[in-house]
Amino acid sequence: MLKEYYRLGRPINALAGVIAVLVSAYAAGPGSWWTVAAAALSVLLVTVSTNAWNDYVDIEIDRINKPNRPLPAGTISPRGALYFSVAGTALSLLIAAFINWPAFLIALGSNILLYLYSWKLKCTVLWGNITVASIIALCFIFGGVAAGRVGPTLMLAATVFMAMMGREILKTMADYRGDLHQKCRTIATVWGKKTARTYVIAFLVIASVFMLATYFVEQYRGVYLYLIIFGMFPIFTYIILNAKGEATNKVLEQNSTIMKYSFFIWFLAVILGVGVG
Repeated sequence: MLKEYYRLGRPINALAGVIAVLVSAYAAGPGSWWTVAAAALSVLLVTVSTNAWNDYVDIEIDRINKPNRPLPAGTISPRGALYFSVAGTALSLLIAAFINWPAFLIALGSNILLYLYSWKLKCTVLWGNITVASIIALCFIFGGVAAGRVGPTLMLAATVFMAMMGREILKTMADYRGDLHQKCRTIATVWGKKTARTYVIAFLVIASVFMLATYFVEQYRGVYLYLIIFGMFPIFTYIILNAKGEATNKVLEQNSTIMKYSFFIWFLAVILGVGVG
């Protein structure tokens, strides 16, 4: 049974958010790593609980698209998934409250946004994309709040918001056929894949500018500049060149996956750019 709840919560999906908290706290220079660890745990619980809520809301769709998930497979009841989600949310808020009030408010807002996303915002033009990008950006702010210094995390949050907007819109292009079949309104299904591609390019270009600006504003070490120029920029260029309206779903999904893992290069760039001490 525990294995099924693990599958329901999909904690591995929280890895990027947890790392974002740790990286931003490191960039801010934490006063106490205990509060940072608490923030990372809160993010983990937020993700796990809202994943369960997402499966609860999408149970009928998953019976067709993902029948092996715990709810459509019948290994966990809908009521059990709902209780699991509520318990995880409550615990995430309790932990955040012990950090400070700003941390609690961020955790509360993140939970609300993610619940709304699964319930209403997923199939909307841009609003769902903005919600997801905002949640990831808030992870960086959350790390700064837990560390006691928000300032050094603001550029990081702005950068990841722009980059995530590009990736989320890219995903609507990859999911075009399925969303169209399910009558899910996204920028790709409503405005077309060519328009969506224009938005992907725009957000990735803006994210690149923000990455470059961070080097000068935060006065990072040269290794940061090296990694974004020779690591991130070529990946963004590759995605822009391949994210065409006529590209196959497989190609677009691969681009989305490549971009997802490219953020670990950026995480490394920030860590090495800040330096020890």
